[in-house]
Amino acid sequence: MIYLDNAATTLHKPEEVIEAVANAMRHMGNPGRGAHDVSLSAARMVYETRERLSKLFHADGAECVAFTANSTMSLNIAIQGLLKPGDHVITTAMEHNSVLRPLYLMQDKGVELTIIPADLKGNIRYEDMEQSVKENTRAVICTHASNLTGNMIDLVRVGNICAAHNLLFMVDASQTAGIFPIDMKHMNIDVLCFTGHKGLMGPQGTGGICLKKNVLIRPLLVGGSGVDSYSMTHPEAMPTALEAGTLNTHGIAGLHAALSYIDKHGMDNLRKKEMWMMWEFYRGVNQLPGVTVYGDFKVEQRAPIVTINIHDFDSGEVADELFMNYGIHVRAGVHCAPLIHKALGTQGQGAVRFSFSHMNTMKEVKQAVSSVGEIAKTL
Repeated sequence: MIYLDNAATTLHKPEEVIEAVANAMRHMGNPGRGAHDVSLSAARMVYETRERLSKLFHADGAECVAFTANSTMSLNIAIQGLLKPGDHVITTAMEHNSVLRPLYLMQDKGVELTIIPADLKGNIRYEDMEQSVKENTRAVICTHASNLTGNMIDLVRVGNICAAHNLLFMVDASQTAGIFPIDMKHMNIDVLCFTGHKGLMGPQGTGGICLKKNVLIRPLLVGGSGVDSYSMTHPEAMPTALEAGTLNTHGIAGLHAALSYIDKHGMDNLRKKEMWMMWEFYRGVNQLPGVTVYGDFKVEQRAPIVTINIHDFDSGEVADELFMNYGIHVRAGVHCAPLIHKALGTQGQGAVRFSFSHMNTMKEVKQAVSSVGEIAKTL
């Protein structure tokens, strides 16, 4: 099996992540204010994980990190909890439906929405973004990297636009957390949403939201908190404000181990290997007759994603061929990113996405290039 669907989830996890989840299931209780050892050990691990994530993202402290199930949940919390009728928000055509659908929902409730278009390479113009700012503009929300093309948005530049106009800046880091450096302070990020099961190498069902200290969000969920239990309202202090009910302690234990793994091996080192393989694959398929590659490869900094089509073949058929005859696992279709497909002109055909992890090998990359070449000749 050659697994090249890491933008969906990293399949091959570090062994210590698997062991940490199993150990937590055997020995960790509910971290919610218990006084016994299995509860306290869980609470300590959860707090340490908050601290590590705060350090990784240069957040304002462990208390500013709330755990969620994934980026989609984090983005819903941020979008539905910060915007109100009459607000204007700016986003881009590069976004995943985890951004777009909550925004459409808020649009139905009276929020004004501007979507910055993308060109044929999948890039946006930052001038369009700044020119879209109006008197009632409340926030800019954008992805760090497209899950379709791998093109990245310059967060420093967008953050400076937001700072200049006193706007909230919300970032979807689904494709970059754990792979690229993210500095909330330097980038002027107010809200950072991330998932744990992709570049961070943690289990599925883990994710989070990091807030600047002065950002207050209406909670999406309320309920059990372990504190102020006689109050009729949910606690307002972070991180409890955005965490209702029992945390996914077992998953967070795996994320804790994954963060240790990244620290041990070095995020820059892991990224260099991923980029090396991505560029080798790109150079291999880009010269093949009948293969179209999407995205802007003139820019060196990009997510480790290469998306292609072969002739006018349906992307799903190509993915099936890769799996059935070559044992290569990729992802085809629309990738929950409809607007960028429209920009690229692939909304009917879809596209075939190859996404890389440092767990892949150069042998696998060469086999993937060879397989694409054979399919281009035979289909």
